[in-house]
Amino acid sequence: MKHEKAFFSKWEDLDQEKYLILDYYFESTIDPYVAAAHLCQEQSTAQWKRVDVDEDLRPQFGSKVIDLQVERQPETPSLPYQVETWEKLWGARVKIAYPIANFGPRIPNMLTAVGGEGVYYSPGIYAIKLHDIIFPHEYLEQFEGPKFGIEGLREWTGVYDRPFFLGVIKPNIGLAPEPFGELAYKSWMGGLDIAKDDELLCDTEWSPFAERTRVLGRLRKEAEEKTGKRCVYLANITDEVDKMVELHDIGVKNGADMLMINAMCTGLSAVRMVRKHTEVPLVAHFDFIAPFTKAPFYGVHSRVITKLQRLSGCDMVIFSGLGDRMKTPQNEVMENINSCTDDMGPIKKSLPIPAGSQWAGSFGPLYKMMGHRDFAVVPGRAVFGHPSGPTAGAISLHQGWEATAKGIPLEEYAKNHKELAQAIKQFTGKEIEQ
Repeated sequence: MKHEKAFFSKWEDLDQEKYLILDYYFESTIDPYVAAAHLCQEQSTAQWKRVDVDEDLRPQFGSKVIDLQVERQPETPSLPYQVETWEKLWGARVKIAYPIANFGPRIPNMLTAVGGEGVYYSPGIYAIKLHDIIFPHEYLEQFEGPKFGIEGLREWTGVYDRPFFLGVIKPNIGLAPEPFGELAYKSWMGGLDIAKDDELLCDTEWSPFAERTRVLGRLRKEAEEKTGKRCVYLANITDEVDKMVELHDIGVKNGADMLMINAMCTGLSAVRMVRKHTEVPLVAHFDFIAPFTKAPFYGVHSRVITKLQRLSGCDMVIFSGLGDRMKTPQNEVMENINSCTDDMGPIKKSLPIPAGSQWAGSFGPLYKMMGHRDFAVVPGRAVFGHPSGPTAGAISLHQGWEATAKGIPLEEYAKNHKELAQAIKQFTGKEIEQ
């Protein structure tokens, strides 16, 4: 490739507030130096001058390699169906400075540049994964980010000294509003902070959104009057984009005081649209993210998606957490947690919710791993499938956290706490003597 040097620069020579930093891993069948230059050209100035015109658009519009490290030399391609013959393979980590002026504060256009055709079909590159995006301060100032953030969520809910307790009402999509609401009511009476729709539950014939939010809004207020604490109903407004603001307004009017969006299913720009409109906290669910993120050498790292959901305005971000069901390594879980809470200048912190078959025994591993209380659990069966019902299920969460906070072994604490003892038997099969 001729002129590849035009796509390389030193970071200190650039106006750093005018560039994103993109962190990719790629595998190539050509010299990684040439492959990285191809990548920059394809994702920015694929044709950098007009024929017979003395000009060069690369200084203004071209992305620049600012660091390139060959990490490994694979013996076989990670995506062999894309490669027929090769003499040598390279695996390289590259950091690219991308000019913000090419897309401005527009998430769809930014994603077109950093994860579009030019990236995944660049010459000589057959496997590539976007590991991170680093945003300059001035760019972040053009986004709203979470309306509440972690501190605002604590004020909104009145939960100050512990993690948040969410619960997915079960059966998830099989109940009419009245029995569905009764389950939520019982969980609030046991101290559940937030009872939520499942991500599959939308505006259905058997559970119309308007009726469901009206029933749960009424029961939520009754539970608040009886318990003296804030009770929250988290309603799912995932739908066609042109219907989401309407659903937002119906839900909030009826008493849903948090709203959930399957952010990658509707699109991040749709989330940002609702964020500009809403006066209640927004929660992102992690549907349609695994297909982009699970392949080790292709796609996008999950922390990028988490960071973008935070940027688009989600106050809470649910993502795959610890445990066999989620199949997510601990280091990746921590990377997503950090994407919620790392410093992003004017962008408030999102509350991380590492999900996955959680119960009262989940607090210990999470608290040990994180070292702080700014997180939430989001069980379903542990609350709504508890042997003594949703009220006892919610109580067992409190007992599980109390044991963790006091440093008392869970089984020891359960000897004097019936609901926790039942939860231990439910999830481990072990009988605790009372």
